[in-house]
Amino acid sequence: MHKSALRLYIAALTSAATILLVAAPAHAQYKPRPIDDPATGESYHIEGAVGLWFPTADMTVTSGGSGSLAGITGSSINAERDLGMPADKKLPDFELILRPARAHKFRLNYVPIQYDGSATVTRDIVFNGQRYRLGLPVNSTLDWKSARFAYEFDFISRNRGFGGLIVEAKYTDVQVNLTAPLINEFARARAPIPALGGIGRVYVVPNISITGEVTGFKLPDSIDSRYGGHYVDVDVYGTVNFTNNIGVKGGYRSLDMGYLVKQDNGSFTLKGMYFAAVLRY
Repeated sequence: MHKSALRLYIAALTSAATILLVAAPAHAQYKPRPIDDPATGESYHIEGAVGLWFPTADMTVTSGGSGSLAGITGSSINAERDLGMPADKKLPDFELILRPARAHKFRLNYVPIQYDGSATVTRDIVFNGQRYRLGLPVNSTLDWKSARFAYEFDFISRNRGFGGLIVEAKYTDVQVNLTAPLINEFARARAPIPALGGIGRVYVVPNISITGEVTGFKLPDSIDSRYGGHYVDVDVYGTVNFTNNIGVKGGYRSLDMGYLVKQDNGSFTLKGMYFAAVLRY
C-alpha cells in the first residue's frame, strides 16, 4: 500500500511539473496588454495627413463701389445660380500636427479652395460699382485660401481617448473676379480670425477611433455696423490605424464663414465627406 501511494504521489508531482512547464511559455506569449499602453496610433511626435474633401458649396458675395464709385450698393451674387460655378467639387486637404508632449499639440491645416464659372447673367447685377447687364457673358473665379494655426491642450488624456481645448487663428483670404467684355472687376477680403473650440476622441477598439471637434468665432455687427463676421468649423471623423505609423481616416466636415466689411459682405458654406491617409513618426 505504501509503495502504491508513493508511486501515485510521484506521478502526480510529475504531471503537475509538466503542466507548469507547458503553461509558462504560453503565459509569456499571451500576456495581457500593459495598463499604460496607448492605443495604436497615439505614440507619435509628428503626424501628417493628405486627403480629398468632397463638399457641396453655397457661396454668396456682395461688393459695393469704391473710390469714385463709392456709395453704389452691390448686388447679392450667388456663385452657382448667377455665375455658373459648380456646387460640388473635390478639394485637396493638408494637415500637420507637432506633438512635443502627450497633452500638447501644434496644428496646421490648409485647404486651397478655388472655383471657376462661366454664365450668361439672367438679371442686372452690380459688382464693385460696375453693372453687368442682363444677357452679358461673364467668366468668374473664386479663390479662397483657408489656413488654420492651432494649439491643442488635452486636459483629459487617457490610453483610450482624450478631450481637449483648441485655441487657433484662422487665416482667410477670399478673392472674387468677374470678367466680361470691357469689364474686369474683383473684390478681396482677408484677415486672421481668432477662434476657440474643443475636441474629443474615443477608441471603440484599440486601433479604431471616433473624433469630433468644433471651433468658432463671432464678431457681432452691433459693435460697429460696418464690420462683422462669423466662422464655425465642425469636423467628425473615424480613424483606422493599421500600425502606430500608418492609418486612414474619413469623416464629415462643415465650414461656415461670413464677413461684413463696410459695403462688402460674403457668406460661404461648404459641407461634405472627406478621406485621408495618415502618416506618423
